[in-house]
Amino acid sequence: MAMGFNALRVSTPPPTSSRDLGAPRPSPLLLRPLHFLSRRNAPLSAAKKTLPSPEKTKIKSRFSYRRNGVEEEEEEEFGEEEEEEEEEGGEASSSSSFPSLSEKPDRSIALLDDYEMEELDSSDCPNHRTGYVAVLGKPNVGKSTLSNQMIGQKLSIVTEKPQTTRHRILGICSGPEYQMILYDTPGVMEKKMHKLDIMMMNNVRSASINADCVLVVVDACKVPQKIDDVLEEGIGALKQKLPVLLVLNKKDLIKPGEIAKRLEWYQKFTDVDDVIPVSAKYGQGVDDVKDWILSKLPFGPAYYPKDIVSEHPERFFVAEIVREKIFVQYRNEVPYACQVNVRNYIARPTSKDFIQVEIVVEKDSQKMILIGKEGRALKVLATAARLDIEDFLQKKVFLEVEVKVKENWRQDEGLLKHYGYGGQIRVL
Repeated sequence: MAMGFNALRVSTPPPTSSRDLGAPRPSPLLLRPLHFLSRRNAPLSAAKKTLPSPEKTKIKSRFSYRRNGVEEEEEEEFGEEEEEEEEEGGEASSSSSFPSLSEKPDRSIALLDDYEMEELDSSDCPNHRTGYVAVLGKPNVGKSTLSNQMIGQKLSIVTEKPQTTRHRILGICSGPEYQMILYDTPGVMEKKMHKLDIMMMNNVRSASINADCVLVVVDACKVPQKIDDVLEEGIGALKQKLPVLLVLNKKDLIKPGEIAKRLEWYQKFTDVDDVIPVSAKYGQGVDDVKDWILSKLPFGPAYYPKDIVSEHPERFFVAEIVREKIFVQYRNEVPYACQVNVRNYIARPTSKDFIQVEIVVEKDSQKMILIGKEGRALKVLATAARLDIEDFLQKKVFLEVEVKVKENWRQDEGLLKHYGYGGQIRVL
């Protein structure tokens, strides 16, 4: 009797390594405390959670087959079963739409609460600067690494594969006398294969609508080439000319003499205001980039509280972490055919948060590759994602991952907008 996977879920338990049980963790990420966000999108608490003892992972596999002409399902479980927890004590996040990333937030004091008034108060700094920065460039040049380095926390996922960034990531870098809002954008593509690619490039163009200045990131390891296509895609439709800084990234990988030659070439053959060599990976030259940006930002009060580093809700970053692990673990076309959605998020104050994630692919063959033999590949993926999610959220979680097939989802404009590629901050 032939049997095939119809759907497979992997549930991962709390941490199992000594690193995750006792190692120090970075400061927690603080997200925008918008009043209309659900609890799971509120700022994270700085208090660390005590993680429980090691447990085994449970894999739940559902098979479908036909018996006597009737389709039936069987369910098998591998490993030690996780104890079921009541959902009554938790709080589920509902799907809802959020503001456009192309609109600046309202700074009217009439709309702010006491917390925001205190955080936005810049009366003691008359020279306070604030503004928006569009970060542009071709795929795999280090835009996300640079943005993360400037913000001081990892917001954008980073892998060695090109076109890892799909969404326009809003990151906020604040200091006593400034606030710069960075738009980390997808890499500019010459050939657009799917409707998804077209919508991604629309997000690149819309990133410059509110920008006060533009960073164009290039790879110092590659032969210098003109950036006209990047500028045309990013700011070509704008009537006003914006200040442009060319960031020559990955200078740590070439000799100093080669850096000087590339600086001279870009200064001579590109229409930019300045060129700064950096190593985004190691933070070299990043302060020089910040100083240049600050010299271009207008004077004015902050748009966001100073302890907030992103407008995106937690669910967005959870999905991005899972997608990053897919890029790291799988090869060829599979990572690019995957869409990750957080279907359910139940906050439990006294126990593990419950997170249900679906991975959408276009073909049954891609689903089988993701799952692997007896679900092993998906189990490895879920465990790696869960560890990073717990580092991000600073608390233990119960992660359930399911793989589904939706043919040609990258060509479905309505579905792509629902997934958040229409330029809005959206929670699934």
